[in-house]
Parts: sequence; C-alpha cells; structure tokens
Amino acid sequence: MSGAGDFAMRWRVRMGYPVALSYLAFARPSERFILAGAAVALAGLWIRAAAAGHLRKHEQLATAGPYAFTRNPLYFGSALIAAGFLLAGRFWVDGGWGAAAVVAVYFGYFYGAVMKREEGELYHRYGALYEDYAARVPLFFPRLIGGGNAGGRFSWNQYRKNREYQSALGVLAGIGVLGLLMWMKRS
Repeated sequence: MSGAGDFAMRWRVRMGYPVALSYLAFARPSERFILAGAAVALAGLWIRAAAAGHLRKHEQLATAGPYAFTRNPLYFGSALIAAGFLLAGRFWVDGGWGAAAVVAVYFGYFYGAVMKREEGELYHRYGALYEDYAARVPLFFPRLIGGGNAGGRFSWNQYRKNREYQSALGVLAGIGVLGLLMWMKRS
C-alpha cells in the first residue's frame, strides 16, 4: 500500500471539513444558483445511489449498473455533487475562485490517491478478472457505452447496507445551509 493512499484513506473525510468551511466562507448563494446546483448535485446523488445498489464490497467485483460505464461511479457522483455545490455557491463571485481551487485540489489529491489504492487492492483480490474489466471500463470519466454488465440488478438492501442514504442526507443538509446563508446575507 502506498503512503499517499494510506494518508488519503485516513484523512479524506477529516480534511473535507475545513474544505467545506472555506467553501462556505466564499459562497454567495442565490435562489437560482441553489436550484441549478441542487440539480447537478442530485444527478451525482442518483449515480452514487445506483452504484451503492450494485456494490457488494469484498464479496464480488462490481461491473453492473454504473460500474459498466466507470470503475468509480461513487467518486464520479461525488465530483458531480461537489460541482453542484460550487455552482450553488456561485464561487466566481467576490473572489471565490480560491474556494473552487481548494475544492479541486482536495478532490484531485484525495480521491486520486484513494482510487489508485483501491485499484491496487482490486487487482490483488480479483487478478485477471479485474484486469479485463479495467481494460474495458475507464477509471473515472464514464463511457457513453458500457464496457461491463450495464443491466445488473439494483438492490435497495445493498443501498441501505452501504449506508448511501447518508450522502443524500448530507446533500440535503448542505442545500439547507446554503439557503440559510443566502437568507442571512440578505438580512
């Protein structure tokens, strides 16, 4: 295991809190942009939910559903959620580009390192099966045509087991915080 991958696995969530606080310091939300950003974030949530309903961690290699289009649909969904929040916060207003840069660096470093580490673990666990899958399906940006088992069966039980509902609650709370921030700045 790589040192960067280990660090990223341990610190990814903890380091997200100061990134979120810096984002909020620069956010200049408005109703229109909160709605637009929420739509992008909801698309990310939908992708994450679909992935979580197909993911059986440490039991089998996930190649169905969104995993037929990208090997990391959970992280791709997270990137859309982050993009939605950047849009909702109108990061380009009043010098908020710094917040966007912080989010981009955070996401690129932590999720890049985590994806690399997890890929090594999957190669170790599944060998040629994963190698064949990785040759057909891109690491992050989805293909328009799936390279795996695009059908597969979504499972609500798996969705709950993977606790993906926590992402939905987090996005809803974040949108609520932006609404409150917008209201406070108007007052």
